[in-house]
Amino acid sequence: MVPFWPDVAKNQSGETKAMNEFAQAFDSIDKIIVFSQSLDRAEGKNARIVRTNLQDEILKLKQEQGKNILVGGVDIPSQLIALGLVDEYRFVVQPIIAGEGRRLLEGISLQQRLQLKLVESKVLKSGCVALRYLKQ
Repeated sequence: MVPFWPDVAKNQSGETKAMNEFAQAFDSIDKIIVFSQSLDRAEGKNARIVRTNLQDEILKLKQEQGKNILVGGVDIPSQLIALGLVDEYRFVVQPIIAGEGRRLLEGISLQQRLQLKLVESKVLKSGCVALRYLKQ
């Protein structure tokens, strides 16, 4: 993600307007936390590596003043969902069927069924659909 998105934001070199807008949003994030046991350093102006317990770090972050905690990828979100630490879900459905690849919650066993309530949906110019759910 770093240095790719900051470079796109700086040069406005995305293939689409949506890519350039996402790059600018990503580059404006106040704090980037990278959970890693193998990286020596984190790239980016606001990035730091965390090697401690995921649950402890997220609970500490939730106590801080500020904005939402945004999480991407597959591994970390799946772990946070399994730990019951996710309050809101935002999915962007893209009109591309990959047919393979890693899936959210793959290999994760939930202690209880997730009950989600759709609170917002938006069709984007790209054809993607943004969905926002709250945990009930």
